Amino acid sequence: MTAPLVAFTCPLPEPAESLLAPHARIEVVPDGPDRIGRALALDPVVLVSQLTDRLDAERLATAGARLRAICQYSAGHDNVDLAAASRLGIAVTTTPDVLTDATADLAMTLLLALQRRVLDGDRITRAGEFPGWRPDFLLGQDLGGSVLGLAGFGRIAQAVARRAESFGMRVLYCRRPPAATAVPATGTSAEPVSWPELLRRADVVSLHVPLTAQTRHLIDAAALRAMKRNAVLVNTSRGAVVDEAALVTALHSGVIAGAGLDVYEHEPRLAPGLPGAPNTVLLPHVGSATEQTRAAMARICARNVLAVLAGSRPGNLVNPAASAAPERSVP
Repeated sequence: MTAPLVAFTCPLPEPAESLLAPHARIEVVPDGPDRIGRALALDPVVLVSQLTDRLDAERLATAGARLRAICQYSAGHDNVDLAAASRLGIAVTTTPDVLTDATADLAMTLLLALQRRVLDGDRITRAGEFPGWRPDFLLGQDLGGSVLGLAGFGRIAQAVARRAESFGMRVLYCRRPPAATAVPATGTSAEPVSWPELLRRADVVSLHVPLTAQTRHLIDAAALRAMKRNAVLVNTSRGAVVDEAALVTALHSGVIAGAGLDVYEHEPRLAPGLPGAPNTVLLPHVGSATEQTRAAMARICARNVLAVLAGSRPGNLVNPAASAAPERSVP
């Protein structure tokens, strides 16, 4: 009997292939035009995809009848039309939880780099412009006693809160912005506040929300004007949570003091004016980019695939409604 085909839209680190090779044929589709179309044309039983793969209803309609699951190599799934996948009986899985610490560490890295002007110092020193120690040279901001406002309060935001508290920061959060009500949480010293209050009080606003219709452009021109003029913005969630054009205007006009970004609205393109904006730290979507985290993601992704191949309910299933759809072909 021929082993079922699993199509990868990108090569995954080990142990993904080692776990899958005894149970499936693996095809890694080379990068290039219409990578998704070429992957689906292979008629796989499982598609292993990444966040940059747009799997909308039109694209999913071209999938062969054998496709039983899309196993994302990511914690997010906003690139997949879940309603369309569910109608077609295609399960969608993700790799949550294991990204928490790496992403929280990176959020703190951006926060520290902004408040202590790390990139300015590095540039000046490399250029031979270091004038020697002076009491007024390259002054930043203390973290101790400052206020961190967290948009969202899931696993990553809570991990950021713990790190920030160890620096002596006071932490506010709004669990489901832009909802105006404060939702209390147990087991944390962070203070629940409304979204308008968070914007008004925070010295650092850090974004930790999924991309939905409600959170798209959560940070727009009005939200930026509501922040303190000396506040900074950190985004390690999804680029389109921020209206990037409005952010560029705010940075160049001094509406806020700075921004640290790991994700972008039209990734990998940046909004015009963003690279030259003052007091910015711009990283290339590396929130989960540690060897340990990416290997853990690969392991979870492979286990999700194996569950599908075995006819079991996969872990980290984000569209349980897919099981109610008509049964798809079995290889």
